[in-house]
Parts: sequence; structure tokens; C-alpha cells
Amino acid sequence: MKALMRRVCSLAVIFVGCAMLRSSAAAEPLPFRRAIELALQHGGPVAVAAAERTRAHQAYLELRNMYLPQVVVGSGLGATAGFPLSLEGAAPSIFNLTTQQFLFNPAQKDFIRAAKTEWDATTFSTADRRNQVLLDTALAYIELARLTAALNVLRQQEAAAARVEQIVRERVRAGVDSEVNMTRAQLSAARVRMRTAELQGAADVRRTQLAFLTGLPAASIETVTESIPPLPQVAQQEDLVGRALSASPDVKLAESTAQARRFRARAEHKLLYPMIDLASQYALLSRFNNFEEFFRKFQRHNASVGLVIRFPFLNFSQRARAEAADAEAARAGHEADAARQKVTTETLKLQRSIAQLAAAQEIARLEHQLAVTDVDAMQARIEAGTASLRDKEAARVVEHEKYGTYLDASLALERAQLQLLRMTGEFENWAGAR
Repeated sequence: MKALMRRVCSLAVIFVGCAMLRSSAAAEPLPFRRAIELALQHGGPVAVAAAERTRAHQAYLELRNMYLPQVVVGSGLGATAGFPLSLEGAAPSIFNLTTQQFLFNPAQKDFIRAAKTEWDATTFSTADRRNQVLLDTALAYIELARLTAALNVLRQQEAAAARVEQIVRERVRAGVDSEVNMTRAQLSAARVRMRTAELQGAADVRRTQLAFLTGLPAASIETVTESIPPLPQVAQQEDLVGRALSASPDVKLAESTAQARRFRARAEHKLLYPMIDLASQYALLSRFNNFEEFFRKFQRHNASVGLVIRFPFLNFSQRARAEAADAEAARAGHEADAARQKVTTETLKLQRSIAQLAAAQEIARLEHQLAVTDVDAMQARIEAGTASLRDKEAARVVEHEKYGTYLDASLALERAQLQLLRMTGEFENWAGAR
């Protein structure tokens, strides 16, 4: 029995040790660049873009390979009564082989150009989705780090509000303070609790989003604020609009799509031009299909090679399809103009808003600095006997509120700076993703 108890105790020690190892591994910090790397490895949108690129490449090869021989091998076995009629356009045969390929086809060349342009355009789509994954990861990481810092401050603020509430309650019991002040203290504590719950919910959402982006368990994610690279300064006189237009995947994708639509429209018109195919056929005929009875000279091995020439004469349906393709090309051109206008507007808006957000951040920082000064001054007044502990705790609550406002202003500024980096094509360099 004692041996059994010792074995159970040993197993318990091992289990507890493993649990401690797992918990320590779960609490391992996640640096910013490591989160970026994991997002690129795990990113589903990037994989979707890669699949779309493969599909576009195969569509291009499908059109290009029409200039290569298309070989079909088969058989047309069948019984014959009377004259040997054809089976699907060919004489009954034991074995047959047919080949066909484009030789001269002006329309096909433009269809190939359109497919090649669409294939190239998937590069911009892949870059856009990659940048979006990077932006989502960076925003989630930075916001989670800022929310974690704000929650630490709010917990201190919550403790301070609770102390104020307790002090006022004791003063009310002693008849020194009024019930109205008690209600005010309770209201202040309730507001802090509501703000804490709000930020905790936002932090949980960001943590879950970051877990989805990186593939890590949400409980194991611990941000490292010091690992976030500093954001570059934005000069209002810089030509960021021109930089964004030259780097924007959205603009390049819209321009490539418009070019592909123009090629496709031109190809639809060229389907009314003459076309020449090279075709060949071989057939091994049977002796039981009455060929010898109806043909003076019969041989089993037969082959033909030649050109298939087509001159479209009247095809009103194709003309209508070509006019519709012209309209699609015109629409794609207008959409490219709209994409350029959108990028121009959004970039200029972000560039100008950063100055305003930076000013708001500076105001919030100075207000918080003044609140810290008020707390220090309140401590001096307490030591001088001209203020109470309740006054100090109230000043500390105000200081915590100002710090929360400063964090919110900093987060808004960082969000705008990140979006501007993405617009100007500098995000990957900043995030260290290259």
C-alpha cells in the first residue's frame, strides 16, 4: 500500500511539473515581428490569392495551347445495314485518330493577351491581400498592447475609485459627508467598472483576431510593447499621393483589368475575321461495315491532312457580343479612373488627418501630465493638512482618466499611420516582412 501511495505521489509530481511547463510555455511573450511572420505563414487570404493566381495561369495556358495539336484517339465501332453511314460525322472505324490546332487566328491572340494580363493582375491581388493580412495583424497586435496597458491603468483606477467610495461611506456614517457625495462616488466607481468591461471586451476580440491570424491559441498570446517598431514621421509637404498611386495594388489591379477587357473586346471583334486551322485524321476501317460492297476500291488504312479555312460572313450574334465587350472595356476604364481617384482621396485624407490626430495626442499627453502634477500637489496639500485622502484619490481617478484618453488618441494616430504606410507601399518594409 505504501509503495502504491509513493507511485501515486510521484505521478502527481510529474503531472504538476508538466502542467507548470505548459503554463510557462503558454505565457511566452509574442514579439511583433514574430506575429507578422506567423500571419504570413498562416494567412488564409494569401492562400486564396495564390489559388486564384494558379487558376489564372491555367486559363492562360488553356488559350495558348490551342496552337498545339489537340489529339483525340478513339473508335467508331458499329454494325452496318446497307450503305455505311457515318457515326458522329466519321465513317465507322476500328481505330481513329484526329488532330486539330490553330494556325491563323487573330482573335485567339488577343484572347491570349487578355488572359496573360489577367494572370499578371493576380500578382497585384496577391500583394493587396498580403498587405491586408499584415495590416490586420499589426493593428490587432498594437491595439491589444495598448488595451492591455489601458486595462492595467483602469484596474488601478478601479481600486482608487473603490477607496474613494469606502472613504465617503465612512464619512457618511460619521455624519461628516452627505448621501449625495456617496452617490457621486458610487457613480464614479460604476463608470470605471463599465469602462473596464468595455476595454476587456475589446481586448478579448483583438486577442481572438490575432490568434486567428497567427494560428496561435488565444490564451498563449502576450504582446511585447517594446518590440513594436517606431512609426515614421509624416511630413505634410511630401507627395504621398503620387507615391500611393504608383504603389497601390488596387490601382494596378484596376488598370490591368481594364487592359484585359480591351484585349477581350478586340478579340470579340476579330472573331469575324478569317481563321485557319491545321487538321489531320487517320482511321482503320473494318471489313464488316459493307465498305467493299459500295466502294469500288477499298483500303483499311486511311488518312487525311489539310487546312480548315473559315470565313465568317454573317454573324449578327457575334457582332452584338463584340459591342457588349466594348461596353465592358469602357466600364473597366472608368472603374480604373475611380480607383485612382479613391486612392488619391484616401491618401490625402490620411495625410492631413495625421496632423490633427498628432495634435490631439499632444493635447491628451499634456492633460495627463497636468493630472499627474495635480496628484503630486494633492499629496503636498495632504501633508500640509489642507486636503483629505478623498481629494487625493479623486485626483488620481482623474489622472487615470486622462491617461486613458491619451492612450485612445495614440491608438487613433497609430491606426492612421499604419493605413497610410499601406497606401504608400511602405508597410512591409516597416513591419520587417520582406
